[in-house]
Amino acid sequence: MKTTLLVVGKTVGSELPQMIQTYTQRLKHYISFDIQVIPDLKNTKNLSEQQQKEQEGELILRAVGQSFVVLLDEHGIEYRSLAFAEQLQSWLNTSTRGLTFVIGGAYGFSPAVYNRADAKISLSQMTFSHQMIRLLFVEQLYRAMTILRGEPYHHE
Repeated sequence: MKTTLLVVGKTVGSELPQMIQTYTQRLKHYISFDIQVIPDLKNTKNLSEQQQKEQEGELILRAVGQSFVVLLDEHGIEYRSLAFAEQLQSWLNTSTRGLTFVIGGAYGFSPAVYNRADAKISLSQMTFSHQMIRLLFVEQLYRAMTILRGEPYHHE
């Protein structure tokens, strides 16, 4: 099954993309994984936050198709790494349509995206930039895969 991380906007700078690529390559040893980028909206100065969320939401909904959708959202369930690995295994076992994790833009998700979501997870109660979350998430996804395979990456 294909697993995708869908993100809004490109990652800026050079350090984060390099680190994200490292974990993306490691993940491909375990699962079919890729990162899909929805381009930043144009002329956002003329849009309210809600209008931006709505327009990004339309693009997100087109991109996710029929896959099982997990939003990375501040109101989602927080997991310890072992519990996230178990939940990930459950999603991989039961979802036949693909699995898509979504990181929204700077203002979050539109109501339509929330309505479409099958699950929501939070990586922390703290706030991180949506750029940084990309790295944190791919590392946690990699960690979960090593836990599921009984490999020594995770120490607990």
